[in-house]
Amino acid sequence: MNRVFIKTYGCQMNERDSEAVAAMLRARGYRIVGDENDCDVLLLNTCSVRDAAEQKAIGKAGYAQHRKKKNPDFILGILGCMAQNRGAELLDRLPDVDLIVGTQKFHQVPDYLDNLRAARAAGVPVGASIVDIAEEAGSQNTIRDHLEPDAEATPQVGAFVSIQQGCNMDCAFCIVPKTRGDERSRPMDEIVAECRTLAERGVREITLLGQIVTSYGRRDYVHTNGISPFVQLLERVHAISGIERIRFTSPHPRGFKQDLVEAYGRLPKLCGYVHLPMQSGSNRILRAMNRPYTRERYLEIVNALRAVRSDMYFSTDIIVGFPGETEEDFQQTRELFEAVNYDMAYIFKYSIRTGTPAATLPDQVSEEAKEARNQLLLDLLQKNSLRRNDLLLGTVEEVLVEGPAKNGARFTGRTRGNRVAIFDAHPRLIGSLVPLKIERASVSTLYGELVLSGVAEVA
Repeated sequence: MNRVFIKTYGCQMNERDSEAVAAMLRARGYRIVGDENDCDVLLLNTCSVRDAAEQKAIGKAGYAQHRKKKNPDFILGILGCMAQNRGAELLDRLPDVDLIVGTQKFHQVPDYLDNLRAARAAGVPVGASIVDIAEEAGSQNTIRDHLEPDAEATPQVGAFVSIQQGCNMDCAFCIVPKTRGDERSRPMDEIVAECRTLAERGVREITLLGQIVTSYGRRDYVHTNGISPFVQLLERVHAISGIERIRFTSPHPRGFKQDLVEAYGRLPKLCGYVHLPMQSGSNRILRAMNRPYTRERYLEIVNALRAVRSDMYFSTDIIVGFPGETEEDFQQTRELFEAVNYDMAYIFKYSIRTGTPAATLPDQVSEEAKEARNQLLLDLLQKNSLRRNDLLLGTVEEVLVEGPAKNGARFTGRTRGNRVAIFDAHPRLIGSLVPLKIERASVSTLYGELVLSGVAEVA
């Protein structure tokens, strides 16, 4: 009755939330299992950014309800953004769900599971499901626990660290302010202490997470000599011995002031990879989206970053088919997409999210037009990504060895530009930064050979 499987949908914030829930449950005596067929408790940590993500989670929950007919003690829980967005109304469609917990109550999951299990063990008939989607002051400070190292598991080389939750941006298409609440930042000292503990455990790469990560601490800390609180945090994490690489996501273009641009030139641990959401290349559509920048300003940021690091890698988010998007608007997006020369992009067809301003806008774009525009950008991205990877053939890239590849025969790691690499190595190199000569490339993966004498040997 203590075996838990957590299935995570959506973004890296959700992955980090699931890690924290797993760590809290393990500390309470629960076992986190890797196969949902072996669990007594199934928790779905959900996403609401697009309707398709919600429908996937609802479908999974509907299927899982059948397990309760075979095992009345089986517990099914829905956590996260969809729980926050829909709350008790989920029970109309999923009456056998035992637990619905919102984004500010992840830390309550162990107590709620203990109560449900105790009731079943005592033979007490279970009444109404537990639903908790209330706001809670200080909830951003509860996402701090990490899974304890397992002697038999692959060492943890990289870790997500949550620094901020919530969003005050109110983009017209986005449900996040509703599901994650207002912007809230964790104390800087606590974040630095968490990163230091991770470094002592062998973590070499830290990814700082937030809904608008570049807004970190703007109400809690002062700018010092023109340096924003977020860049001050980067400086402090950079100073931690053992941390070799720093990344962050997801930022907002308005957060890329001069201090952050310059940080890429003076903080060598800050990887030359930027996720810079564009959403649209049309100023008219950007205004309709309530995105406070222009295509001209966006390109200024890109050029400023490339002036600091000529080999900077870029990824982005783009929405096609926003209400009112004309063919001319889309062509402006395409032009900017090509001008930036992205290495990776998350391209989405606009999805109506009830409760957002865009949901009631006129001139909704047809599904056929959305699909065509989506596919055109995907084709451009594939060609561009392959071209960029081909430029690396014959070069030597620094790779952080993460562990065995999926097939187990070789090893995997990432370049500073966030490219996945596959190569032969010895397990002792996990957690090491190694030089890799690139010999072959696909759209998404690099293949190569370690160039240090002897380190490519498997035996």
